[in-house]
Amino acid sequence: MLGLLLDSNRTLISERRLNYWQPLLHLLAIGVFAGSFSHAYAQTNVAPAQAKELVVLDTDIGDDIDDAFALGLALRSPELKIMQVNSAFGNTTIRTQILERFLTSVGRKDIAIATGSASPIPEGHFTQKKYGERDHRDVSQYPDAVTATLKLIRKNPEQITLLALGPLYNIEAMIDKDPETFRKLKRVVMMGGSIYRGYSDFDYNKQRHPSQEWNIVQNISGAKKLFTSGVPLFVFPLDSTQIKLDEVKRGQIFRVDSLLSDQLVILYHLWGSTTPTLYDVVPVAYAADPSICSLTPLHIEIDDKGFTRAKDGKPNASVCLDSDSDHFFRFFMPRMLEP
Repeated sequence: MLGLLLDSNRTLISERRLNYWQPLLHLLAIGVFAGSFSHAYAQTNVAPAQAKELVVLDTDIGDDIDDAFALGLALRSPELKIMQVNSAFGNTTIRTQILERFLTSVGRKDIAIATGSASPIPEGHFTQKKYGERDHRDVSQYPDAVTATLKLIRKNPEQITLLALGPLYNIEAMIDKDPETFRKLKRVVMMGGSIYRGYSDFDYNKQRHPSQEWNIVQNISGAKKLFTSGVPLFVFPLDSTQIKLDEVKRGQIFRVDSLLSDQLVILYHLWGSTTPTLYDVVPVAYAADPSICSLTPLHIEIDDKGFTRAKDGKPNASVCLDSDSDHFFRFFMPRMLEP
């Protein structure tokens, strides 16, 4: 009898304990489920890491100072993965020496360099030549830019953006050597041409005059081949690239204690002029952030004098015809001011 009473009491106590803890256990179960659900929801709604844009820069660094700022912005743009930098136009060996010194000085020896096709160059344009010559750097180990770029395209079909920032000798040589591989580029983003507005055409009247733009007129045959290549072409002409780096912004960049700023100061003073026009920087900014400029589809033809004419016909290029300098500098300056 005593055993039965004890068993009965134990059962009653157990039921009371269960009745006491059951609501708490229920709430705990709901919390665990809700937490698991929230975690799962968060996991499924985490934005995937944006893939970097694979880029090859083709640059005539060493003439105008804008190429140095363009390379600097590319280095400061996490959206871009620089696969290779090609020297282009004129004495490309010395331009390779400039690139080698620049990239070494900013701690980016990991970036591949290639030497482009040599060509004639007008006197007086190689303003920063001494920067490359100073240390007599041996750059014979760097590969041919045409061969190396085509090899990269084959390894990464439809993925590489070629940033064409100088006269188009390397581009012409690629098209001549292997047009099929060249057409496997994702796109070419280039500084070149003058559609409606020419050099220093900022009087804002209705009489604007296109110019024979430098990059096009130095190799007209290369430009013609590029515009008829069938590769997606994003063009930044004089109409949208004549953005000035004024004294205030220039001073802010040069006062930054950074390896990049050090090199820009040296090259700026070798350049020897006052206010840079950031021609080549605009297409680099667009490659990193397409909101920099809205594009207009146009059919562009290159005439025998090097003018880029908008004609009737199926569009062969997306062209930036105007730019917002305030929007550009809101993108550009924070990156260049990083310590």
